[in-house]
Amino acid sequence: MEQAASDPERQLQPAPLEPLGFSDPGLEAAVGEEAERSREEGTGDGMMTENNFWLKKIEISVSEAEKRTGRNAMNMQETYTAYLIETRSVEHIDGQSVLTDSLWRRYSEFELLRSYLLVYYPHIVVPPLPEKRAEFVWHKLSADNMDPDFVERRRIGLENFLLRVASHPILCKDKIFYLFLTQEGNWKETVNETGFQLKADSRLKALNATFRVKNPDKRFTELKHYSDELQSVISHLLRVRARVADRLYGVYKVHGNYGRVFSEWSAIEKEMGDGLQSAGHHMDVYASSIDDILEDEEHYADQLKEYLFYAEALRAVCRKHELMQYDLEMAAQDLASKKQQCEELATGTVRTFSLKGMTTKLFGQETPEQREARIKVLEEQINEGEQQLKSKNLEGREFVKNAWADIERFKEQKNHDLKEALISYAVMQISMCKKGIQVWTNAKECFSKM
Repeated sequence: MEQAASDPERQLQPAPLEPLGFSDPGLEAAVGEEAERSREEGTGDGMMTENNFWLKKIEISVSEAEKRTGRNAMNMQETYTAYLIETRSVEHIDGQSVLTDSLWRRYSEFELLRSYLLVYYPHIVVPPLPEKRAEFVWHKLSADNMDPDFVERRRIGLENFLLRVASHPILCKDKIFYLFLTQEGNWKETVNETGFQLKADSRLKALNATFRVKNPDKRFTELKHYSDELQSVISHLLRVRARVADRLYGVYKVHGNYGRVFSEWSAIEKEMGDGLQSAGHHMDVYASSIDDILEDEEHYADQLKEYLFYAEALRAVCRKHELMQYDLEMAAQDLASKKQQCEELATGTVRTFSLKGMTTKLFGQETPEQREARIKVLEEQINEGEQQLKSKNLEGREFVKNAWADIERFKEQKNHDLKEALISYAVMQISMCKKGIQVWTNAKECFSKM
């Protein structure tokens, strides 16, 4: 028998879906060409074959948000926000770029898409959605999820989510993702028909696996610590940024007070009036610039928040591995138990206390025919168990291989994105400080002319 490894179950693959039609001749031609190439290469798995296919063929954007009122599943009136997704073909037909499609989606539909991707691609670090309600905001900013500024930031986040999926070498090929971009009616029904909810692991089972796995893979244990540390560091950074933004707001508003004082003062001074008026103007301009500055800061904060939520996506991969490892260990334990039973029946010796052994002592031994029948059944079960254990080991190795490749891809992406975001944030801070110095330099010139 093969030794139980610390790796289990292979990645789940989505069942092939029948094409449901295309809404645009340009994209239809492009997809048809790609599908033909897939058939020629023998990849009939219902998915596109070229990496980053969608980003090479179409442009994806979430162009606007709209507040709507409707009725929910409980037939109660509710207010929600819908987002307009537009897809435009990059390739030209007859010298013109063709508008592929435009449709409206609710945030809950984005959540449904991501839930599907998490189930069917458990080895992938699935990109997170933007926050549903504002977190880590400085107190002057509204945390209302219907606030126009927050809705605009979430619109940008949802667009980024679609672009992340479309640029992923595996997720971009999924047919459900394509239908999300192009099929407005009955899309939810199409997702539910995949049966992904039945494949979803329960939280109780995941929690049970976390505490009962005997031989956890050290790499995934370290990955959990890595995700916890990533979340902790970014959370702390966001809290500090919120406090700094609050202080910054106060400093700028003090300049506004200076501007008002200088303007009022200039009205009662004859010789110094012009200088005071000019100095007050510089202070007012400086004070009014804080709104744009903090709006830019929120943009950088949202980039950090994306990786705050990516930490949970990393833990989801770890949980799936724990579940697979738990199933493998249970299968190995069950196989060992059956082998022991078979050996005890064959030799007539009982190594451990069991209810069956006690019953035998009380009511007599089994007949040879009965014992042979039981041994035969156990041997069949042992053969099945060995095959199952071998299969789980192979699937586990495949899962680890694919998961680790995607985790490395994620880490490269994270390092690149956070480096750019932090450099841009530092450049913005330097620019802001230079403007402050310039304001006081201008004010000093005004005072010197008095």
